[in-house]
Amino acid sequence: MSPSPSPQAFADYVSHEDFQAGMAAGRMRVIINPKLARRFVSQRLLLMVFLLPLIGVGVVLALAGKLWLGGGMVALGVIINRALMYQAGKIALHLALRDPNAYDAATQNGVMEVRPLDVA
Repeated sequence: MSPSPSPQAFADYVSHEDFQAGMAAGRMRVIINPKLARRFVSQRLLLMVFLLPLIGVGVVLALAGKLWLGGGMVALGVIINRALMYQAGKIALHLALRDPNAYDAATQNGVMEVRPLDVA
């Protein structure tokens, strides 16, 4: 037989309004999974829709003889992607604070866990 999880093993659901108010007052503890946050931010911001054409046009320009312009566009696309993925946790938190749909998606998919702090 497998042991049943303890009652405190799972966090209680916190509504978006309570989350916003609690974050403003410093009464919430947020745990963000960095690996899942990268995918969440990439999908939520439609990152590949904007970066792939930028990099593709850069490659075409580089092959057409405009090496500096094309190389710059490719480098810009890669740098933007890396910077956004490096800051994915902060971006996911920002999106969750501003948009109830993003908050629900982040909490339901394991990107973010929200727990109220126990204030004694």
